[in-house]
Amino acid sequence: MKILVADDDPQILGALRILLSAHGYEVVLARDGKAALDAAAHEHPDLVLLDLGMPGLSGVQVIRAIRGWSAVPILVVSGRTESYDKVAALDTGADDYVTKPFLADELTARIRALTRRSAPENEQPVVRFGGVEVDLARHRVSRIVDGEEQPVRLTPTEWAFLEVLVRNPDRLVTRQYLLDHVWGPGHAGDSGYLRLYMAQLRKKLEREPANPVHLLTDPGLGYRFVPGP
Repeated sequence: MKILVADDDPQILGALRILLSAHGYEVVLARDGKAALDAAAHEHPDLVLLDLGMPGLSGVQVIRAIRGWSAVPILVVSGRTESYDKVAALDTGADDYVTKPFLADELTARIRALTRRSAPENEQPVVRFGGVEVDLARHRVSRIVDGEEQPVRLTPTEWAFLEVLVRNPDRLVTRQYLLDHVWGPGHAGDSGYLRLYMAQLRKKLEREPANPVHLLTDPGLGYRFVPGP
């Protein structure tokens, strides 16, 4: 399991890397808010462990941005003990809050609790909607046509786009995250790519591409995958 640790204190980063690695976790480190967001987008951590007082983007800003496209568990580890700091972090989307200094056993117990809570959703290998089956483990898509299962051929870019959406059901996936994840930061302003590939996915996967019910647009914000019943 991969954990992203974001903190501007090198000693804390070093201590957490040693602690978590000793418990068998893969650790990704980030020293400020921007680096934390980049790592969250490209490393796909199973849990984010985050300080609040970081340069550039604060911890609360990072939480808010991540919650725009992901439900990954977020555990705040901060020296701020005031109740309003905790409330702000939790209201923004953090799942738990631990104050510094912390006990190693307590921290690892909180991590285990959060990952147990999120495991069923994150480990689902197959997603089905509207006669379509998306096998995330095998990178295969098929659909039922006239009672028969037929493979759906997607380009690598179409697959990358679809995978982001189906891994975040019923949640807004922002345009910025999709651009960064599928094409890289150099395409930050090319939203035309998104419209083009969404149209192609709808033609291949929606029963009525002109009236989609699963691959939806949130105007001005991004896209949303709705599995339906």
